[in-house]
Amino acid sequence: MSHVTDAIINAIGDAFNNNKINEVMQYFADDAVFDHAAGPDIHGKRFEGKDAIRAVFSSLFDNVQSVHWETLDTHVVGNKAYCEYRRIATLNSGEQQDFLSVDILTFRDGLIIHKDTYYKNRT
Repeated sequence: MSHVTDAIINAIGDAFNNNKINEVMQYFADDAVFDHAAGPDIHGKRFEGKDAIRAVFSSLFDNVQSVHWETLDTHVVGNKAYCEYRRIATLNSGEQQDFLSVDILTFRDGLIIHKDTYYKNRT
């Protein structure tokens, strides 16, 4: 088990807010899993491995004019971080998105091995 700090959580948030894929991916283990909130399975839609996760976030960054996660609260317990965000994005189409989300990040040796995302659906 690795020691997860607020500094690591803040650095990960900064990387996502910079919208630069290489900066984001340095925090993921090669065998990481990302469970997206939306999807057909009980865990949403699962992406396994660093390459699959890179493709998801690259696509996100390519399809937005801007996206920002405002940190509302974080708690670290052992090798997990619980992070509440307000996600605000402007898509390339001009559509605005604004919703609340929670990430549960599980770490091993200082790297994310599981990113489990939940968010409010405004339909």
